[in-house]
Amino acid sequence: MATAIRIKKALGQHFLKDPVIANQIANLLTGEGLTRTVIEVGPGTGSLTDMLLSIPRLYLIEIDRDLIVYLKKKYVQLNDRIIQADFLTYSLVEQFKGERLTIIGNFPYNISSQIFFKILDNRHIVDEVVGMVQKEFAQRLSAKPGSKIYGIPSVLLQAFYTIEYCFTVPKYLFIPAPKVESAVITMQRNHVKQLPCNERLFFQIVKSGFQQRRKKLHNALSAFNISNLTCKDLLHKRAEEISVDGFVQLTNAIASKNPV
Repeated sequence: MATAIRIKKALGQHFLKDPVIANQIANLLTGEGLTRTVIEVGPGTGSLTDMLLSIPRLYLIEIDRDLIVYLKKKYVQLNDRIIQADFLTYSLVEQFKGERLTIIGNFPYNISSQIFFKILDNRHIVDEVVGMVQKEFAQRLSAKPGSKIYGIPSVLLQAFYTIEYCFTVPKYLFIPAPKVESAVITMQRNHVKQLPCNERLFFQIVKSGFQQRRKKLHNALSAFNISNLTCKDLLHKRAEEISVDGFVQLTNAIASKNPV
């Protein structure tokens, strides 16, 4: 890594220094994913970018102005496909009209959750994600019902994506070394274009259920009209015990008592 690059803790920068790991991450992209527009979020000094240069439509989105200068000198061939922007506020729909997207990156820990909810908001155009995040967050995203770490992001993202925990990355492979281990996950868009329920209500019910996760759902969802529901077996469980299909069933039952 060039000595001129100043690491900015406020941006959650931890640069991967191991080309073997970078290559393993790049190799997780599917053949179909490689044919789409591929967006690398937070390329840093380019350890992962080096492994992606053969992709015809590769874009880099980086918020750090100093790194933009560095990347444009290093990857002259990418020209105007190196974009200085905050991924969280960058409009994927406006900038990549009609295109199917693959998102890849070593995502900053401090905004990982926001990045994945941004991807969720753009699920109609983002078909594939390969990302490195904090190990704990990767475990939460891929957790199954019944796990103590199964939560809101697990349910909402698994409703639309198949998520796989791939491998763990130790701290010492970064500059500077983070305080926690990292992990790489993949997400593949499933065939659910729209849930078989009121999606807005589904999101509300999932969030309400987990906001009081120690309570059974008949208490956690008391703000909704849940009297005389046919799915009482679900209401006697906690949110962490309910699958995506279970939340869909609950949503439809509650919607029938609360017509829009």
